[in-house]
Amino acid sequence: MKPPPASRARFVVLFFAITLAIVTYVDRVCISQAAPLMQQDMGLTKTQMGYAFTAFGIAYGLFEIPGGWLGDRFGPRLVLLRVVSLWSIFTIATGWAWNLASLVVSRFLFGAGEAGCFPNITKAFTHWFPPAERVRAQAVLWLSARWGGAFTPLIVGWMLATGGEGRAGLGIHYKWVFLLFGMLGIVWAVLFYRWFRDHPRDHPSVNAAELAHINDTSDGGSHEMPWRALFSSSTVWMLWLQYFFMSYAWYFYITWFPTYLREQFLTLTEMQRALLACVPLFCGGIGSIASGLLAAKLDRWLGSISLTRRVLGVGGMGAAGVMLLVSLQFSNPLGSVLAVGLASLLSDLSMPGSWGACMDVGGRHTGALSGSMNMAGQIGGAIAPMAVPLVLSATNNNWSVNIALFAAAYFLGAVCWIFVHSDHRLQEPHP
Repeated sequence: MKPPPASRARFVVLFFAITLAIVTYVDRVCISQAAPLMQQDMGLTKTQMGYAFTAFGIAYGLFEIPGGWLGDRFGPRLVLLRVVSLWSIFTIATGWAWNLASLVVSRFLFGAGEAGCFPNITKAFTHWFPPAERVRAQAVLWLSARWGGAFTPLIVGWMLATGGEGRAGLGIHYKWVFLLFGMLGIVWAVLFYRWFRDHPRDHPSVNAAELAHINDTSDGGSHEMPWRALFSSSTVWMLWLQYFFMSYAWYFYITWFPTYLREQFLTLTEMQRALLACVPLFCGGIGSIASGLLAAKLDRWLGSISLTRRVLGVGGMGAAGVMLLVSLQFSNPLGSVLAVGLASLLSDLSMPGSWGACMDVGGRHTGALSGSMNMAGQIGGAIAPMAVPLVLSATNNNWSVNIALFAAAYFLGAVCWIFVHSDHRLQEPHP
C-alpha cells in the first residue's frame, strides 16, 4: 500500500509568518504617513517628531537580544504571543498620544513590544523547514514585510484624505487608523497561539512523511546567551555591521521619505505623494523574492551558499549606494523616486541571506544571533531619524546631503559583506 503524501502544515506556518510580517510593517510604517497631521495636532517640530521615530528604534534594538533569547529558551509560540499583543496595544496608544512625552513613551513601548518578532519567526523556520527551503521562506517573508509597508502609505493616505484637489478618501482621523491596525495584531496573536506549536512533531496536522521531510534536528542543549562565541566571531561582527549600515539607509524609507517628497516636489498632490511613498518598499519586496530565486541558481554555479550570500550582499548594497546617488540627478519626482526604488530593491538582495546566515551560523542559538543582528540594525535605524533633521538644519534644508550619507552607508555595508562566512557555526571551532 502506497504511503500517504506528506502533509503541508509547514506552509500554514509560512502563512502565519507572511501575515505577521504584513501587520508588523503596517503598524510600523503608518506613523510616517500620519506624521504631518500628528505634528500639526501636537505642535511638534521635525526634530521632536524625530525623537518619536528614534524612541521606537532604541527600544526595538534594546529588546531584540532578550526577545531572541526568550525564543531559544521558551519557544516562539509563547514569545510571539507576547510580542504581537504588546506592540498592538501600543500601536493603538500611539494614536491617542496628546503631546511629545506621551508620543515618545508610546513609540518606545511599541518598539519594546515588537522586539523579537523576526528572530522568533526565524527560530520557527529552523524547526519547521528543512535547510533547502529556509532561504526561500525568508525571501517570501521579506517580500510580504516590504509590501505590507509599501502599501501602507497609500492605504493610510486614502483613509486620512478628506477630499478635494485630488485627495479623495475616507477622511478618518488618524486615531482610528491606529486603532484599526492595532486590532489586526491582536486577532493574529489569538489565532496563531491556538494553532501553532514550537515543534512540528507536536502538531496533529503533521504526518510522518512531512516530519521526515522537515528533519527537525533541534536539540535540548544549553540556551544560555553565547556571548563568548558571538564576540569572538568575525562573521558575526560583519553581520552586525552590514545590518547596521543597511538599516541606517533603509529607515529613511519608513520615516522621513513622505516628508522628503512633500518638500522636494511641491507640485505633487497628497495622493500622488502617497503613491510614490509606496515605491521603495514595493521594490524592496521584489528584491527580497529575487534574492531567493537568484540564490538557488548562484549556489549551483558557485558551489557555495556562503559565497552566494557574499556576492548578493556586496553587489546588492554597492549598487544600492550608486542608485541613491543617481536619484539626485533627477529634477522630476518620478525619475528620482524610481532610482530610490531601485536602490531599495538592490539592497534587499542581501536580506534573505542575512537571516539565512543567522540560521546557519547560529544553530540552536539562532534566536540570540538573529536578535543581536537585528539589534545592530535598529541602532542604525534609531540614529538615522534623528540625524536627518540635524543634517537638514546644518545644511539649510539640503536633502542631498542626507541622501549621500545613506549611499555611503550602503557602500560600507557592501564592504562588510566581503568578510561574512556563513559556513562558520557558533558552536564549532572556526577554521
